Amino acid sequence: MKKAINFYSEGVRLVGDVFYPDGLKPSDKRAGIVLCHGYTGVKDLYLPDNARVLNEAGYVVLTFDYKGWGDSEGPRSRLAPYSRVADVQAALTFLGSLPEVDAARLGIYGTSYGGATVVWTAAIDPRVQCVVSVVGIGNGTRWMRSVHRPDEFHDLLARADQDRARQAVEGKSEFVKREEILLPDRQSAELAAAARRNNPAAVSTIPLEYVHETLQFNPEWVVDRIAPRPVLFITTDDDRLVPPDESVALHARAGEPKKLVILKGYGHYEVYLEPAFSEVMRETTAWFRRHLPAVQ
Repeated sequence: MKKAINFYSEGVRLVGDVFYPDGLKPSDKRAGIVLCHGYTGVKDLYLPDNARVLNEAGYVVLTFDYKGWGDSEGPRSRLAPYSRVADVQAALTFLGSLPEVDAARLGIYGTSYGGATVVWTAAIDPRVQCVVSVVGIGNGTRWMRSVHRPDEFHDLLARADQDRARQAVEGKSEFVKREEILLPDRQSAELAAAARRNNPAAVSTIPLEYVHETLQFNPEWVVDRIAPRPVLFITTDDDRLVPPDESVALHARAGEPKKLVILKGYGHYEVYLEPAFSEVMRETTAWFRRHLPAVQ
């Protein structure tokens, strides 16, 4: 069962859905999991599939749109990584307030930029009891440099510097074509484009402020603070958008208990589709069942 919900983060109204497992009794208290999508994702893109699998495992699951995305209020299409962390914390608060959820047993799951967001959130919020980060980013500067040619990266930084100065005077960032900042990798660009074509909330332009916001967001700085709570990293050996080195570096800096899974033969967007999706969710469900059982 899916129920539409609203909650607030930093005074801004966010829109989400809560997915309930079958057979839930009024007296039941289940563990809850918040799902976090990537930069240009929205709650109705991919995440309902994750929610379905986790519902089948007995969990109550919440998906939502970050500020300015999908149906949520706020300035449109911003990244605002630290504000996204605040959004996830508000989602945890809301999920824990539901009568069907045990507020002492909350987990988070994130993919791509969401894989970075959940690491930072868990590091600063002790309510998070279990973490899964899929094809996530560990160091924004290293990642952005790795997916651009040196001259492209130099030019991008120059444009971002000019935009930051303009923002201070005019109060807003310049919007540019998505592919000018997030270079589409040939391997999975069509998969991503197809998914966006089928979703009316998908965007084709993003603000240049994304560049400096990403350069300044490095979850590997804080990943060690998650321990002794468990964290699972899942990546793919052929990811050309977020190279597997990002998850490897996060795992290396994390404390125990931790696990790194590198799926073979898949790219970035393939983790949302079969057969990779089932491999991701098999590892994810096993991790949550081991460290955060749906029923205590």
